[in-house]
Amino acid sequence: MSDASAVADTTGHRLLSLLARRQVDGRLPSLVAGVVRDGELVWSGGYGDLGEGDLTDVQYRIGSITKTFTAVLILQLVRDGRLDLDLPAASVLGDVGFADRSLRALLSHASGMTAEPHGSWWERSEGVTWDQLVGANDGSDQVFPPGQQYHYSNLGFALLGEVAARVLGTTWFDAVRTLILEPLGLTRTTYLPEGRAARGWSVDPYAGTLTAEPATDTRAMAPAGQLWSTVGDLARYNAFLAEGHPDVLDLSWLELAAHPQSGDRHDHLEYAYGLGFQLHRAGSGSLVGHTGSMPGFLAACMVDRKHRSGAVLLTNATSGLAPGGLAQALIEELERCEPSLPPPWSPTAAVPLAFADLLGPWHWGNTFFLLSMDGDDLALGRDGDVWCRFELRDDAIVGTTGYLAGETLHVVRRADGTVNHLVCATFVLTRTPYDPGAPIPGEPR
Repeated sequence: MSDASAVADTTGHRLLSLLARRQVDGRLPSLVAGVVRDGELVWSGGYGDLGEGDLTDVQYRIGSITKTFTAVLILQLVRDGRLDLDLPAASVLGDVGFADRSLRALLSHASGMTAEPHGSWWERSEGVTWDQLVGANDGSDQVFPPGQQYHYSNLGFALLGEVAARVLGTTWFDAVRTLILEPLGLTRTTYLPEGRAARGWSVDPYAGTLTAEPATDTRAMAPAGQLWSTVGDLARYNAFLAEGHPDVLDLSWLELAAHPQSGDRHDHLEYAYGLGFQLHRAGSGSLVGHTGSMPGFLAACMVDRKHRSGAVLLTNATSGLAPGGLAQALIEELERCEPSLPPPWSPTAAVPLAFADLLGPWHWGNTFFLLSMDGDDLALGRDGDVWCRFELRDDAIVGTTGYLAGETLHVVRRADGTVNHLVCATFVLTRTPYDPGAPIPGEPR
């Protein structure tokens, strides 16, 4: 039941077997998925009642994957200098409930606000207006102090969507369509279902019969979970999340969004949340993306940037599947069957003049380190491991990864211009252990 494949037949069969087992065990009416590598959909498949035609073009509701689109809008506005992550939402929304929380706290579910809005079950009911939403949620019932810990809040993303809409002077979905969907070519991602679309079902846990779920317009809550999409469109979106796009967000902003911002000790470091993105410890180290759930539907879209791969999946059942776990399994099965190749080593084309006389052995006290070129970066390491990396920014040497990320490496030279020692965040590096000609932190001079 596979529609497209650029992987070996045995790999495709193993991927399809994962879907088949989950479809049967979860009693899912249909389950479709795709695997992405190097920005391309290399395999797609489905199991269950798939109907006729291209299964990658059938719409399903994607639930909270919608939140990543809202996050991208906010990050675009931060990039353009129109918003600041640490400003409160009230700077745009005025005095409404929970708007005293910062955009960063709202994006990372660290606001301490309630998980759900007051009123009818918003995911299964016809939506309310913005005024009705904020009128019923005055911010008086926070569950944690802001910033204390991760606590997922759908309501928080309603606030973020309204912030983006007001700054851009349009509706939330018009902003999504203009600034994300059109540049990425996501023609089958829509606000309400259009064309071929799966019906959402709830499966009776005892009888195994189906009950139709409503395809609602959630209105003011739409930025938290409204969108519909297809395997084909989500695969293109998955490639964007892995590589960035010059007309939407470049990779540096997506990597910023993947820094953990909040978490819960009960997750035992297996899971954290960034700026609008879920972070799972899996694959080559971490998977970035989001899962989705709405009545009648479950979904996932996850990427493994180091292995340049990703997975998307959609099903039309309210329950019966852990979508994040299946996305992880698909990515890891692809890597087991057809391992990704690292970028080939190539010689350094030219050593920047600022690095030329820094290469070689250094000592922090009597601990040996080696400074060497790693591509265009300067790598500080020992025993075969890189401790920190640095890059040249204008005339400054700045840490990019590791303990000294963000810190400036200062080169202290003698009167004749030769290097005497290096200093970075009080770490003094000398050519010989405890060089008496260089300062030692903590000792009087």
